[in-house]
Amino acid sequence: MPLPLLPGNSLNRNLGKEKFHKSQHFEYSKGIPLMVGAKKPGIGGEPLLGQTAKPQYSLFPKEQGSGPSWLAFDKQVLCFDAYFQEPVTQSREETYRVRKCKIYYYLENDTIQVVEPIIKNSGMQHGTLICRHRIPLPAPNDDQFYNIQHFNINQEIEFYSRTYMITDCDPFTRNFLRKMGVRINSSATAPADPYTTLRQELEDSMKPRRPYERQDTLKQFLEHDHNVLRFYCYWNDTESMFGDPRELILHYFLADDTIEIREVLYPNSGRDTAPKFLNRSKIPKNAPTPTHQPGEVTGRTVLNVIGPVGQGSRYILDRLNTGAVEEEFYKDSDLTIGGVINVWGRSVLICDCDNFTKEYYRSKYGIEDFTPVQYKVPLPPKPAREMPPYTGFGSEEDSLCSCQGLIPKAPQKDFRKLMEKDRQGLESNVLRFVAKILTNNAVNNERTFIISFYLGDDTIAMFEPTQRNTGVLGGKFLERSRVKKPGQELYKSEMSECYMAQDLYVGARLCISNQLFQLVDADEYAFNYMEQHAEEFPRANIGIILSKLKSIHAEKQKEIKHFLANSDPGNTGLVPYESFRSLLADTGCQLSEHEIITLGRTYSLREQPEPNVGFMLAVAQDHLKKKLFDNFPDLLRAFTHEDRDRTGHLSAKEARTICKAFRLPLADDLLRALLQKFANESGNIDYNAFLSGINWRENPSPPLLPDDAIKFDVDWSGEAVGPAVTAVNYSLLLDDVFGSAGNSESS
Repeated sequence: MPLPLLPGNSLNRNLGKEKFHKSQHFEYSKGIPLMVGAKKPGIGGEPLLGQTAKPQYSLFPKEQGSGPSWLAFDKQVLCFDAYFQEPVTQSREETYRVRKCKIYYYLENDTIQVVEPIIKNSGMQHGTLICRHRIPLPAPNDDQFYNIQHFNINQEIEFYSRTYMITDCDPFTRNFLRKMGVRINSSATAPADPYTTLRQELEDSMKPRRPYERQDTLKQFLEHDHNVLRFYCYWNDTESMFGDPRELILHYFLADDTIEIREVLYPNSGRDTAPKFLNRSKIPKNAPTPTHQPGEVTGRTVLNVIGPVGQGSRYILDRLNTGAVEEEFYKDSDLTIGGVINVWGRSVLICDCDNFTKEYYRSKYGIEDFTPVQYKVPLPPKPAREMPPYTGFGSEEDSLCSCQGLIPKAPQKDFRKLMEKDRQGLESNVLRFVAKILTNNAVNNERTFIISFYLGDDTIAMFEPTQRNTGVLGGKFLERSRVKKPGQELYKSEMSECYMAQDLYVGARLCISNQLFQLVDADEYAFNYMEQHAEEFPRANIGIILSKLKSIHAEKQKEIKHFLANSDPGNTGLVPYESFRSLLADTGCQLSEHEIITLGRTYSLREQPEPNVGFMLAVAQDHLKKKLFDNFPDLLRAFTHEDRDRTGHLSAKEARTICKAFRLPLADDLLRALLQKFANESGNIDYNAFLSGINWRENPSPPLLPDDAIKFDVDWSGEAVGPAVTAVNYSLLLDDVFGSAGNSESS
């Protein structure tokens, strides 16, 4: 202990003290001065002389481990088995009663609950004896509460002057106490209650030596409740007067082996609609049975009755059931397809059953043959409805719908096809072809038409691009509609045949508005779509085209090989497309122009033309200028906001999303092509260069000529914009058509 006179020490205890408050000890209650702070500390919270601090919590503080006690010990309860003896003063049969209970200790807040389990026919109120709360210790320590250290096995504990003897606990409680360092005592057994033992002896002595015969049907009910077998039956009642065949439905309830029969009544059958043909009941096999006297058919056979009738009488049962009347009823094993059952004297033929019934018999009895019995004459085929011929007013579909009912309805379209083949993003599902008029007029021979076929509803639209110095005013030539094929009768009952997608290919001839057109070219999307769906378009099916080439006779094959060898003096394996086309057109293998193009595209070398970035920017600025779009500062701020790392680059998807959000008035293909031009090796877009290129106010491009703007748009020009076929690899073609031998001969 340091000396008080040394430097740094002082006798003043207030040095370093921060709290000097005084607790409130006196208070007025209803005008009377009272002392309420006898247990409160002194100045600064220090205990007074002879005063000991009482812990606010029994064992666990507010914060322990990873969280508060109410969270750390949530839903963790200690369970103890206990009993107490209750004196009985007003009974001669017992002087005390042993009552068993359970003590629950909640670790989260040190609360205790005592519950007594329910005992049958005890005559006492059971349940919660002590509600859940903190129980104080017995006096004189009633200012403290029970905690976990007061509990152990094989010891007594007192709650509100009642002593409980703890006998055992559950495994969780035992493990928890062991972890807390509590030395657990050995388990004890609760003494037997004398009165309960006496009552049990009386109940055991009251059991009869010959118990009643029990018929347990509960198991069958629980296993097969709501399980019903359904059979389709036939009853031939033609032998009776005014009788006719009757169709019935038999329901067999597996829960209690009862049968219900309903009759199938068709409209205008002339019979009253009865709810049931036979109520739900058991059907005897030998019906109709003779009428029995009352009491003749019983569940048990009584030999003798001793004593007065009613209460207090005794009787003896016949275990041999002498004279019992046994009746045999239909079971599920008796119901089979093709079998005949006796329904109170009526022979009912079982013809068929439903799927659940088939599965039941297949799993239980192993039956596999469920061939139905034909009992009805098949109905004659319904005559086809003859439609009147087309009148010429409106469309054929609309006129046909007006003849199918009293209330006319609009013609139904193929909604599934419309949803599958309608425009979806960049997939237009529109086939575009270039057409020429077949005529002797020199002016009309120079006219070019764009035919668009819409796959969603099989409609055709035609447009004629404007050409200078032709004297013909271009524009819309045919409104979008379905086009009928020529050579059909106008006023007929059948629907007219219209042009379908398979009828359009390069080289095909179409008759539209009494004018003959020939398809001379198609756009890249049409070629790709037809090649991808080759099973729908035989003209673009490379397998069918190669099979036609294989059918050429041997002399013509040698001629083709010799021609291809002469066309390739350098032995490069390539031949110009025009020479290849003229060769196949003169072979006589009946290949159409579209088939030749498909063959050339399959075995071709294509030149990918490099698009002119300046020309594309000029077209984009021309579109933006016409739409008066100049919101470039806000567009730059949006790009900068999305660029979190300030690298000056964004992905193509993000850049396209921002452009669409600002409704940039540019076509999708033009926007995608421009974004690709400003992409780096990793595919990210330099948005500063992109915005600077399309900004027509700060960086205007040279003015765009009208002809150039028209030629750029694929919808308005008849020129192919995709990669052009320049040369054909005939060596691969000969190898696929004539085999490796053909390739060696040509070399």
